[in-house]
Amino acid sequence: MAGTIVLSARMQAVADMVKIGNWVCDVGCDHGYVSIYLVQKKIAPNVLAMDINKGPLQRAGIHVAQANLSEYITLRISDGLDRYQPGEAQTLICAGMGGRLIQKILEKEPEKAESFEQLILQPQSEIYTFRRFLREAGYSIVREDMILEEDKFYPLIEAVPDKQAQKEGDFELSDRFGPKLLEARHPVLLKYLQKEWENNRKLMEVLKESGNSRRARERYAELDKELIYLEKALKICSCGL
Repeated sequence: MAGTIVLSARMQAVADMVKIGNWVCDVGCDHGYVSIYLVQKKIAPNVLAMDINKGPLQRAGIHVAQANLSEYITLRISDGLDRYQPGEAQTLICAGMGGRLIQKILEKEPEKAESFEQLILQPQSEIYTFRRFLREAGYSIVREDMILEEDKFYPLIEAVPDKQAQKEGDFELSDRFGPKLLEARHPVLLKYLQKEWENNRKLMEVLKESGNSRRARERYAELDKELIYLEKALKICSCGL
């Protein structure tokens, strides 16, 4: 590896959210490309790159050494935040893993998680329940982005600890589709909603023709309910277009 790191679109979005000047802890750093990019671009003066697996961390070490950045990037084996010490960083990155796993990392070490001033989170599954978890656990979503890369949608969340965060009320739409994405009428969210609406309609037609089993009726009802929320979100995102 030589020269400046070039990131994929979804990882570039992660790096772009980091507050300039913050020390960063990258949990699940994989090959270390985001960590290297942040230092090369002088976004972060220091990065703590952690991963539970030795293989990816060893490869990250090779890449860091090739970039001559061993002085600025610390590599550490860690299961989530187990080996992180509060105060080592201001920004936490958890990207490239399922929402349930990110939730588990934050729940396992709540005091450590809450010690960060900025959490940049890119859940790749269970996104609806993950947003709900953040809200109920005392985090506020302050910024969101969504990337479409190779026909896959990647939501990105910037959250901050906020014990005053509102927990009661109707959050169904914002938990499902992202409060800041809806507020911004994000164009990629609109594409996502349109695709999901089409997929739901097609599946409902298949279920209607497949017979009248109890499971088919239950799934049809589930999709019909989801369609209502999709249509509400589409109305918001399409307003003014």
